[in-house]
Amino acid sequence: MAILINKNTRVMTQGMTGKVGQFHTINSKAYANGAQCFVAGVTPGKAGQSFEGIPIYNSVKDAKAQTGATVSVIYVPPPYAAAAIDEAVEADLDLVICITEGIPVHDMLKTRYKMQGKRTVLIGPNCPGLITPEEIKIGIMPGHIHKKGRIGVVSRSGTLTYEAVGQLSALGLGQSSCVGIGGDPINGLKHIDVLKLFNDDPETDAVIMVGEIGGTDEEECARWIKDNMRKPVVGFIAGITAPPGKRMGHAGAIISGGQGGAEDKLAVMEECGIHITRNPADMGKVMRRLIS
Repeated sequence: MAILINKNTRVMTQGMTGKVGQFHTINSKAYANGAQCFVAGVTPGKAGQSFEGIPIYNSVKDAKAQTGATVSVIYVPPPYAAAAIDEAVEADLDLVICITEGIPVHDMLKTRYKMQGKRTVLIGPNCPGLITPEEIKIGIMPGHIHKKGRIGVVSRSGTLTYEAVGQLSALGLGQSSCVGIGGDPINGLKHIDVLKLFNDDPETDAVIMVGEIGGTDEEECARWIKDNMRKPVVGFIAGITAPPGKRMGHAGAIISGGQGGAEDKLAVMEECGIHITRNPADMGKVMRRLIS
């Protein structure tokens, strides 16, 4: 079943004619059912053109009307990416995945405000995207490391998403879906939102949850897991302890007021029944022991 996307999802690429958009659209189209899933591109002023057989439209609204695409992936440059999200939300898409890194925080604040009351779900920005192995990938992750199975993965870190997946696949443990939510301070889905989806997914048996220093999202998710999660969770927090007020790693990785440190997060996660590891090389091993 998977979560959020499957082989029947129809996708448009916003920023199709840029080098980054073209590169990753080609790779996503070549993965599994991608040739059937990627049906449109959007670049203002380029309507009537095509790329790799995919028609290009001037607007998200036009692309949706002509192709039935209900999901967008955004590779638009940072100064214009928030406006691209706004356009997708106004077109009432089901899901928007924003890969773009470096969007000004003020722009994202305005975009999140505009999204209030809207049904469109946002993943990112500054994220690797998401994949349902052997069905569809939307984003920049290396498809070959994934294996179809029953372990869910959710992570703020793109690199550690790949690390967790690589370990699982090497141990013969496939994944139901893998979601990179990104590390920006103002973003879409949080850990708790994805854990709720995995909890309700009959084809997910357990979850690896990777967090980062900064903020309190992981702690809030851990408390929800303690009260609601019916499936085992393995947890890891990326990032070493930083001095108060200092930024390390992602834009959201800011420790302040004595909150947000790796050990603080791990302590709460462990108290809430999450099977933690302090070594990123052990995420797969802990999961294998757990489900054995």
